[in-house]
Amino acid sequence: MRILVVEDDRKTVSFLRKALQAESFAVDILSEGNEVLPTVSTQNFDVVVLDIMLPGRDGLSIVKLMRKSGVKTPVLLLTARSEVSERVEGLNAGADDYLPKPFALAELVARVRALGRRSGDNQPITLRVDDLTLDTVTRVARRAGRNIELATREYRLLEFLMRSQGRVCGRMDIVENVWDYDFDPGTNLVDVYIMRLREKIDSGFEKKLLHTVRGVGYVLREPA
Repeated sequence: MRILVVEDDRKTVSFLRKALQAESFAVDILSEGNEVLPTVSTQNFDVVVLDIMLPGRDGLSIVKLMRKSGVKTPVLLLTARSEVSERVEGLNAGADDYLPKPFALAELVARVRALGRRSGDNQPITLRVDDLTLDTVTRVARRAGRNIELATREYRLLEFLMRSQGRVCGRMDIVENVWDYDFDPGTNLVDVYIMRLREKIDSGFEKKLLHTVRGVGYVLREPA
């Protein structure tokens, strides 16, 4: 599953990322409330873990905007306050679950997993970028109807890029989501796998889908 964590406290972010990645979840991080709606409107997530107290825009107004915009991704609200009135307000706004701080990481992981199962039926089985498709159940990739053989890590890289289509993904973003590292290994590991993946999905095709944004990262997108 791919989880979006929206939290501005770095220590909490570190704990959450490690706990979720230990369950083999891919984890994206945001710290500003104003960044959430543009992100969830253009990318696919299984669950959003959302702190109520955020800079820019608070969690309750974010949930309301998500539901008003038609974004149905399950939301687990986190807050340092435990008043029943705030919990009711959050659920009425469209949140799916609520967890007051401090919380046990095991409980958070269990709630995230439960919400992810609930949303699974609404997630696309086949990802598509132009004539490139990826069946996330059979793990079969095809371009223009031609099968593409992928190693395990190549599959994870392609799935991450396809779920992030149109968004430039930095090296650290890729390392965290494909290799589950929370540090840059300081090697050309990402570059090597990007090169191998590009050879498999773009070689022999006039239209190129995988692009390098110099000094920033990589993006998978439909030709202009």
